[in-house]
Amino acid sequence: MRALRDHPNLEWLGCSRLYGSLPVGPSQPNYVNAAVAVRTELDPLALLDVLQAQEAAQLRRRDGERWVARTLDLDLLLYGDAVIDLARLQVPHPRLTEREFALRPLNDVCPECIVAGTGESVATHLARQPQDMDAVWLLD
Repeated sequence: MRALRDHPNLEWLGCSRLYGSLPVGPSQPNYVNAAVAVRTELDPLALLDVLQAQEAAQLRRRDGERWVARTLDLDLLLYGDAVIDLARLQVPHPRLTEREFALRPLNDVCPECIVAGTGESVATHLARQPQDMDAVWLLD
């Protein structure tokens, strides 16, 4: 988070609390989830490059295998009201509206943000999630 906060092309707007969540996919350790809000003049692919550079700096390897433990996974969930469908980037993030572990921290930083293509706010999508307190929990 510090690297993003200090990046010259990102204006830091805020950060969520930290949440734990169960992994999706094969057996692996629990995850820590957070969301940050930034303002930027970077286009979406340039912003994705910034995020992936930070992942690489934390020794994230991309070997094509899905749903495996990783050192860091930075996703571009929303980019204003844009809907983007490119090979490298889909915004809103696919399955965002189905994933409490992404919606809960995003709700901390921008509950009123509209999830592009749905016409509904982050808070509305979060309210629809099943209330499974064992799936996502607030970390102290």
